[in-house]
Amino acid sequence: AFRVRLEETSKPVVSWLKDLGMDDAQVAKTIVKFPSLIGYTLRENLQPMVHWLKKLGMDRSQVATTITKFPSIMGCSLEQNLKPKVQWLKDLGMDDEQVTKP
Repeated sequence: AFRVRLEETSKPVVSWLKDLGMDDAQVAKTIVKFPSLIGYTLRENLQPMVHWLKKLGMDRSQVATTITKFPSIMGCSLEQNLKPKVQWLKDLGMDDEQVTKP
């Protein structure tokens, strides 16, 4: 039963990561580094984060690279963590390009 449930949960996430432009190796690396990612929902967790990263000026490839390198970012709260930090960096004089630079 657990295997079936895991497969039902992980398939949409894996497919979504591939739609972002990740290859199989990047998907595997991302999930190994941050396994709880496969339990996240697309609508409530993953899509809002990617939308926000794109609003900062990242293209699809940059978003995929960021998630591959730092998959734990997907577990951060936008409102409580990332938005305040980005605003702090902007208050210091950084622009979106500087904030999103790897």
